[in-house]
Amino acid sequence: MLTQTTTRVLGPGDLGAALAVLDSDPVANAFVASRVQVAGLDPWRLGGEMWGWYAGGELRSLCYAGANLVPVCATPEAVRAFADRARRAGRRCSSLVGPAEPTAELWRLLEPTWGPARDVRPNQPLMVTDRPAPDVSADPYVRRVRKDEMDMIMPACVAMFTEEVGVSPLAGDGGLLYQARVAELVGSGRAFARFEDGRVVFKAEIGAATPRACQIQGVWVAPEFRGRGLSETGMAAVLRHAIADTAPVVSLYVNDYNLPARAAYRRVGFRETGAFMSVLF
Repeated sequence: MLTQTTTRVLGPGDLGAALAVLDSDPVANAFVASRVQVAGLDPWRLGGEMWGWYAGGELRSLCYAGANLVPVCATPEAVRAFADRARRAGRRCSSLVGPAEPTAELWRLLEPTWGPARDVRPNQPLMVTDRPAPDVSADPYVRRVRKDEMDMIMPACVAMFTEEVGVSPLAGDGGLLYQARVAELVGSGRAFARFEDGRVVFKAEIGAATPRACQIQGVWVAPEFRGRGLSETGMAAVLRHAIADTAPVVSLYVNDYNLPARAAYRRVGFRETGAFMSVLF
């Protein structure tokens, strides 16, 4: 019998209720929803636990606790409960990420025991669109990456990750997990690139995908090709693929200080609708 408010690890029998919470904001929850829709709530398949917060016997909030700690539809009371559980468990994640307000409160509660962080990005605008801007042409040379092109796409992915996160994805396990993730995106047809003379000059992936929304990630232009508009025409191409083949609404989030990227995404058709926050360890 559930108490008035309680927090527990969810299991397969809670799948329907968890999906209902995730479906209440399909854009903001795309990352967690995409994992749950594929793997369910079994921790081994999900790659982490799903914590649920109940009020009055009803599941109201979630927190994905895996490689990332991600609050989902988290009320202030739920955030406090998730922080208590996270403190007891100890830090096992490499980052906190999620909608800015609950993530900021979660970090405020966890920082005394989990800190210091390697980097805190408190305001990452969430940008959304359901249609490409008509006045930006899609780059006709941007296409899906083939499985036999892994040796060409991996250096670009590593360069993007290192530039964005500040550490190499090859550290620790030699990049095995990261390479597996890139291979998964390539195999599912969600990795896109423009190749010139056997090398990548632009790339991006559809990282999270559900029938209602998807999220573009890993946007990168080779340094010597920057300033030529490839990010705009390349994103226009990926956006068209995403809307046609994946989901009717497309999102991404970007660092607030990256003004050129924000301007480019707006020109392609994205609009800022909220903010995420990331805490990197």
